[in-house]
Amino acid sequence: MTGVLAPPPQGSDLKPVPGVPGIPYIGNTLAVMRDPIGQARKRYDAYGPVAWGWLLGQRTCTVQGPEAAEAVLVNRDKAFANGPAWSYFIGPFFNRGIMLLDFEEHLHHRRIMQQAFTKARLRAYMDAMAPGIVKGLDAWEPGQGFKVYDHVKQLTLDLAVDVFMGVELDRAERDRVNGAFIDAVRAGTAYVRFPVPGLRWHKGLRARKVLEEFFYRHLPAKRRDGGDDLFAALCQAETDDGHRFTDEDVVNHMIFALMAAHDTTTITLTTMAYHLAKYPEWQERLRDESLALAKPQPDYEDLDAFTGIDMVMKESLRMVAPVPALPRKVVKDTSILGYHVPAGTVVVVPMLSNHHMAQWWPDPERFDPERFSPERREDKVHKYAWAPFGGGAHKCIGLHFAGMQVKTILHQVLQRYRWSVPARYEWPLDTTSLPSPKDGLPVRLDRSEQP
Repeated sequence: MTGVLAPPPQGSDLKPVPGVPGIPYIGNTLAVMRDPIGQARKRYDAYGPVAWGWLLGQRTCTVQGPEAAEAVLVNRDKAFANGPAWSYFIGPFFNRGIMLLDFEEHLHHRRIMQQAFTKARLRAYMDAMAPGIVKGLDAWEPGQGFKVYDHVKQLTLDLAVDVFMGVELDRAERDRVNGAFIDAVRAGTAYVRFPVPGLRWHKGLRARKVLEEFFYRHLPAKRRDGGDDLFAALCQAETDDGHRFTDEDVVNHMIFALMAAHDTTTITLTTMAYHLAKYPEWQERLRDESLALAKPQPDYEDLDAFTGIDMVMKESLRMVAPVPALPRKVVKDTSILGYHVPAGTVVVVPMLSNHHMAQWWPDPERFDPERFSPERREDKVHKYAWAPFGGGAHKCIGLHFAGMQVKTILHQVLQRYRWSVPARYEWPLDTTSLPSPKDGLPVRLDRSEQP
């Protein structure tokens, strides 16, 4: 049965937000999680760019298209808050991470954190990553059934330890910390959102304690000794007027940053690997580009030469946005594209499905990196047509680090290996949490000197 979210104020020319509430609390949660792009198309066709329904236990207003995304993400009248929206999903596990702060407090923390992502710091991180990439990729064993997602996730988690933590850990301790991050992320989309032993929410709460204990244990040495890693950078970061992070701030930001860095990079690299396996002509084009550099490890200044990798990365981020949806909580009555949205509403910007809207992207299901070539630049049709890193004040602070890491890793993979999938293979993408292949993306991996 169709219903409206809330009637507009008397005398207002705003429209009520339409939708189909369905079963209270449950609504169409299962359908959206299984087929977010298909469900988004049905919703848009039926109700237009702004519609509501029940999602994961909340009355949720979903806004589709770049114009609606801009209204919410730019947030000119400060009506949309990150903290209360994200806290519902990941608050207990990533408490007071940079994405969960708002307005002046967020800006204050971001100014300090920006010191950890200067060009000089990025160069240092890139140098710190190099040995770990070589070690990780050399350990890959060619053959049939090589699971790309699992190996890339292990690599990015190990690199996060090296580059972000700068702490020497044995394999058992690395695995313990890595496992805690995995449990904390998966807890965010738990159906049962209270601590039942053995279920996602309970595992996430235990994981948070593991991570807090780990960082507090190593923090005094980082404060004392410094270093080229993110942990040290956050301990040392200071604004021009002398503001620094407390110990609690550092721990909160480290837990969030490590989650954000390794998960999104893993998804991006896996999506790229899938399409480069499906379209071997692109794989060869990128390999030629990397071999032309004539360096086993690129320098920071070399990254701009990877124009092919850049186009494939952007198209992969379009096809599978690593953060599929951006939620906000409405803190005062507002409007979106002429629709009345009352205070207390949860608003979601679904980047995963926005990137597949035929109104903005010709033939959106086709892998076509040339969309991002200088001649075409289809993403320029609207500032928010392509926004995998969000936008506005909360635009991802680590986006340049992410691009650097993806290009650096893929450059070395291309020089070492070729990979392929059967002609009719289509990956089964799991969208119930952050998007990932259910089968781990099995490929045939060969050393690059082999045909």
